[in-house]
Amino acid sequence: MRVRAQMAMVMNLDKCIGCSTCSVTCKQTWTNRDGVEYAWFNNVETKPGIGYPQRWEDQGRWKGGWTVDGSGRLRLRAGGRLRKLATIFANPDLPSLDDYYEPATYDFDTLLTAPAADRMPVARPLSAITGRPMAIEWGPNWDDDLGGSALYAATDPNLAGLTDQVQRSFETTFMFHLPRLCEHCLNPACVAACPSGALYKRERDGIVLVNQDKCRGWRMCVSACPYKKVYINRVTAKAEKCTFCFPRIEAGLPTVCAETCVGRLRYLGLVLYDLDRVEAAAAAPEAELVDAQRQVFLDPSDPAVIAQAAADGIPPDWLAAAQASPVYALALRHRVALPLHPEYRTLPMVWYIPPLSPVLDATTALGGDNTSADDVFHAVTELRIPLGYLASLFTAGDTGLVAGVLMKLAAVRAHMRAVTTGAGAPDDPAAAGATGPELEALYRLLAVAKMRDRYVVPPAHKEEAAELAAWASGCPLDRAPLAVA
Repeated sequence: MRVRAQMAMVMNLDKCIGCSTCSVTCKQTWTNRDGVEYAWFNNVETKPGIGYPQRWEDQGRWKGGWTVDGSGRLRLRAGGRLRKLATIFANPDLPSLDDYYEPATYDFDTLLTAPAADRMPVARPLSAITGRPMAIEWGPNWDDDLGGSALYAATDPNLAGLTDQVQRSFETTFMFHLPRLCEHCLNPACVAACPSGALYKRERDGIVLVNQDKCRGWRMCVSACPYKKVYINRVTAKAEKCTFCFPRIEAGLPTVCAETCVGRLRYLGLVLYDLDRVEAAAAAPEAELVDAQRQVFLDPSDPAVIAQAAADGIPPDWLAAAQASPVYALALRHRVALPLHPEYRTLPMVWYIPPLSPVLDATTALGGDNTSADDVFHAVTELRIPLGYLASLFTAGDTGLVAGVLMKLAAVRAHMRAVTTGAGAPDDPAAAGATGPELEALYRLLAVAKMRDRYVVPPAHKEEAAELAAWASGCPLDRAPLAVA
């Protein structure tokens, strides 16, 4: 067992209102310079929808992430060293600017200098890249709130096999918001695909970064990332990506997107994992990927883990932070957070609590009693958001795992409603795999947690400053058993 620490995030999709405040603050902090006008390190997508860049989840087209060969070994879906060498100057799996969108500004001088006239002057859109007039036909949130659903939603890769079901009930259609950023994976395909070794994963906190001095602009990282969260600066021709706000993390502060989130849906914390289990978890059968990734994590209160963590150089205050981590509580203790597309086999470290539709209304519509736990749990399988759709996003198609999470979330609502109205506890909270006190603890974390409970970020140690800087010169995980192409 080799204990490592990883900064991770959980997002509660029940709370996301799609305001995109996180996107704007991230944009202003990290991508407000020439060359990355089209890049959004953090964006908010409406589901169903094709996302940004267009159809990023279609790995048959983009060939991102990992696959398992006939001998059970992990291979990059985009191919190994020979294919990289053959396509190094003309990458065929690279999204074009049209797949992202051509950023635009407006001819504001027309408004400022137009003479008096009977009609209002119009500021026409101009390309932020060429400066020429353009027609805006696509954008990073073009299908926001199902705005483009008539044209685009049906081509959402997650609707495969669900199209008829969704079309038949279009008058009661569903949607929810999905904030996305770099997953800072335990088994990052972008790091393995980079020919120059510019991308690296910091051993101390697991944040994936780009060494700008080493980057040669080969763009293999863009293709290899199945989440399409690596961008090429068109001015410098170098890769850029979400940094997980590492200067703030090192100071013990939350990321910008988390601190400015209006819905308070983001949780930040440290988790401990066993480096020796990473490769086996990434190569697990598809139906077992979620459980395999959970088994990579270690219990920070286990005496054996505590002893090994100390031997592996985990500071005592970081160990205490891991014990208080809301990410560990939501993903491992309460098991209500799920990884985004585990079938990509990168072991992502930004997890999501799936959205729970208005379950009490659904219970009543089905003729049930919305105060009865049994009736509420039955209604979970009949919610407006199909279980199959959520399963395609978070469990590699396993609807049972999603149903279990939604039932526990429904149990929290039923239990707290009974407790706060004085009606007593509901029939059987254990039916959702939790006791009454566990449901109340989950309620406090999801509904009324203070900032100190949502963001448990231990600061970096000053004595490690030189080591932190040295990590930029290479990948410290070269000695780790991460899969290679």
